[in-house]
Amino acid sequence: MSSLLWIVIVIAVVCFILGGTVKAVAFLLWVAPILLVVAVVMFLMNRASGRRGV
Repeated sequence: MSSLLWIVIVIAVVCFILGGTVKAVAFLLWVAPILLVVAVVMFLMNRASGRRGV
């Protein structure tokens, strides 16, 4: 009975970690395109201004 309890605990911890990872990846999938758009806009603004960046 003790080994069954440990197996259930390990499965619960693995499911908890996987659930948190999936939520983090879903969040990053929404953040990444926004950051990409901001980076492109900043690049175009910097390029259009004609100044040389360091």
